[in-house]
Amino acid sequence: MSIWIWVAFAVVLVGLYLSWTAGRLDRLHARIDAARAGLDAQLLRRASATLELSTSTLLDPAASVVLYQAAHGARTASEERRELAESELSQALRAVFAEPEQVKELRALVGGEEYVVELSSAVRRVPMARTFHNDSVRAARAVRRHRIVRIFRLAGYAPFPQTVEIDDEAPPVLVAPA
Repeated sequence: MSIWIWVAFAVVLVGLYLSWTAGRLDRLHARIDAARAGLDAQLLRRASATLELSTSTLLDPAASVVLYQAAHGARTASEERRELAESELSQALRAVFAEPEQVKELRALVGGEEYVVELSSAVRRVPMARTFHNDSVRAARAVRRHRIVRIFRLAGYAPFPQTVEIDDEAPPVLVAPA
């Protein structure tokens, strides 16, 4: 009789562990979803700030066109092409704002300071949001790789989380203190 009590106790302990692990995995997936929403919001904010600046007539026409096309491409890109479009926007920002004098001239124009502040804030937040998202993905991947999780299919049918790999390096003149 006592052997059955120990077996039942072991089964309950294993069940509790599996339940706890499944709950942890669920919380990690929820954290990934929240981090992805935050990243999407920051990418949209950066593209919007770039679009506003490109249509403000404060920049020269060539720079306006380059920034407008890259920002519009980033906002309208399909999910499969989004990472490439966001990287192209980063490259366009670095190309347009390659020299500190360009930002100084823009700040000196009427209304230019507000555009620079908004764009600077937006480009600084994108790498932080991407890092937060990718850290969440790595944590979930680590749990999903455990043998117990795979054997008992504790992740259910949730897709394997993917990191976001984009070129999010900001132009140095936009992230430097004013």
